[in-house]
Amino acid sequence: MQTATDHTIAGHRVTIRQLHPSDTQIEAEFVRTLSDETRRFRFLGAVKELSATELHRLCNIDGQHNMAFVATVREGDCEREVGVSRYAHGSKPEVCEMAVTVADAWQHKGLGRLLAQQLIDYARSHGVTQLYSVDLADNTAMQHLAHDLGMTVRRSLDDPTQVIYSLPL
Repeated sequence: MQTATDHTIAGHRVTIRQLHPSDTQIEAEFVRTLSDETRRFRFLGAVKELSATELHRLCNIDGQHNMAFVATVREGDCEREVGVSRYAHGSKPEVCEMAVTVADAWQHKGLGRLLAQQLIDYARSHGVTQLYSVDLADNTAMQHLAHDLGMTVRRSLDDPTQVIYSLPL
């Protein structure tokens, strides 16, 4: 298991660490407090809350078939999630779908790039040869992040409202 790393972002101490099965409550609260637009970009549609089954699936990572890193800040005695990056294997174990989501108040501060880089480094060290992301074409934040990471982009053949970003590792 990797250790947590601390970063200073906008004057706040942000910890990036692996997501744990015990994080279902902070993950649920994170999704619940995202704006409608950010939830739409993350889930490619309207989602208000995650079911217990979905929270269990998202928080129970094995480090091989799927991985997730969470960014948190301390608020008194509580830990609050402000971002997450994750990947999951598709039909080929060396090619994984990735996602990065940052809380609205934390966007455009470099947190998405930090989370993505942590995920990329982990994926590379665990035999993943390519990461890709399916996103809505109007998600300008992802357009900028994908460009910064050196990802290629193509339109989805299945859905003209979506694009696919790809990064060989």
